[in-house]
Amino acid sequence: MSEKRALITGAGSGLGLALARRYCRAGYVIAVADVNLQRAEAAVAELAAIRPGHFALAVDVADWEAVAAMRDAVNARWPEGFEVLINNAGVATAGSVADSSITDWHWVIGINLMGVVHGMKAFAPMFQRRHRGQILSTASFAGIAGAPGLASYGTTKAAVIALSEALRAEMQPHAVQVAVLCPSFFKTNLLETARGPDDRFRQFVGKLMDQAKVTADDIADFTFKAMQRGDFMIIPTAPERRQWRLKRWLPNVYFRQLLKVIGRKTRA
Repeated sequence: MSEKRALITGAGSGLGLALARRYCRAGYVIAVADVNLQRAEAAVAELAAIRPGHFALAVDVADWEAVAAMRDAVNARWPEGFEVLINNAGVATAGSVADSSITDWHWVIGINLMGVVHGMKAFAPMFQRRHRGQILSTASFAGIAGAPGLASYGTTKAAVIALSEALRAEMQPHAVQVAVLCPSFFKTNLLETARGPDDRFRQFVGKLMDQAKVTADDIADFTFKAMQRGDFMIIPTAPERRQWRLKRWLPNVYFRQLLKVIGRKTRA
């Protein structure tokens, strides 16, 4: 197999599309998977201006049968396998443990966590047979931060980090690279489908997104380079890398700072 190939879920918009563009510019043919087929097809049309050969897939990553069907379609198109799997599809939720609905918990777990489980489960055997390749899953700095008001969302993203750690160890004997991406706020369309008990979350996160200095394309470029270096924990922004280290080494200091920052931002 001469051409390089990548399957990216949630690639019809936002960070997924930015990752598709970055890998496409690096010479990859992209299988663009998205819950919205029209959005995936539009992404394929955009990527075709860089290089041909991409194709669109409709998939609800929360549905194992849908992911298995996507696997079969990709295997039929690429019987030799492919080099890169990016489990990127995700949604946002907000609310405290007390206020968040059980329906929202089930919804976000189904997509953000089980969607990644399904992607890993569907393609892990292929990577093991090939003894090479990369598996990247998009978590979030929310999975590290432990911030209040993001209980269900942060829990799913923390689980993706733990899941990636386990898969990393399992894939090591097969020479397959595993990584997890933990971006902070940047401009994206994540709030279009966000759920929560009230509108305060949209206003708060929307403000942080508007203030963000990095774009989805910046995140994608940093991520691509980190994957080439063989990084596991990919935190694209310097302030969050510092906070990650602070939490690891001085967790009580981190917690006090977290409460101060959250207090300032909610009053702003």
